[in-house]
Amino acid sequence: MSTETVSIALVQTSCTADTRGNLDKACVKIREAAAAGARIVCLQELFTTLYFCQTEDYAPFDYAEAIPGPSTDRLQDLARELEVVIVASLFEKRARGLYHNTAAVIDADGRYLGKYRKMHIPDDPGFYEKFYFTPGDLGYKVFDTRYARIGVLICWDQWYPEAARLTALCGAEILFYPTAIGWASSEHSREVRMAQHQAWKTMQLSHAVANGVFVAAANRVGVEGELEFWGQSFVSDPFGQVIAEAAHQDETILMASCDRSRIGFYRAHWPFLRDRRIETYGELQRRYIED
Repeated sequence: MSTETVSIALVQTSCTADTRGNLDKACVKIREAAAAGARIVCLQELFTTLYFCQTEDYAPFDYAEAIPGPSTDRLQDLARELEVVIVASLFEKRARGLYHNTAAVIDADGRYLGKYRKMHIPDDPGFYEKFYFTPGDLGYKVFDTRYARIGVLICWDQWYPEAARLTALCGAEILFYPTAIGWASSEHSREVRMAQHQAWKTMQLSHAVANGVFVAAANRVGVEGELEFWGQSFVSDPFGQVIAEAAHQDETILMASCDRSRIGFYRAHWPFLRDRRIETYGELQRRYIED
């Protein structure tokens, strides 16, 4: 195996109302992933709780915690023991009345490397995240871990090519997307369900191609309230080829081998970064370009 090859794992599970039990389950899955050879393990979005954003309620604010804090303390000990990198999405309490949807990154020696705060916050039926989360203010970040230089974006960020581009331009080799996305339980049309899932997948494969990076999306499974999470976590190579994919209903640890030398290969043959006309993109900072 090439020294540039790193084995990664995406943990795809269901969650319950028992936050401690959810954290315990995640730790068990991390151990299993490490035993199978994973060096970087990514957990799904808000893995310690049910997806509480389906409604607007004050009680879920009690789930929020400091980062670093109790959950990251436990994950740091585990990362140090197993010598794995962990990407963990948590409900962050930044201050009284100020909260974020945040991913913590922990290196293989247990060091807390930092956090990424979700930048794009949805406010749609079943996904009332603006009620809970303040948009991120740390910008797009990369983390130099023992095994690879990684970027982390979270769920709704998946739909924005600007987020993937800027993270790739910072040097990310693998983009990790902790995710909680599914179908409305009332939506029974197979065609509609397939179209929604395919749009989600296609969008992320395009990020891999346009930026010449690996993309890894870790989704949850199970039915919670009015949402049936569609799972289907996957890993794409830098040319948009799916190299590993999970089923839509099963709890699983999805393993994939990422040969980072392929980034240079694809970027040399498809030199999208070279041919960017950066001097022409200024109007991207406008909300809409009037006629």
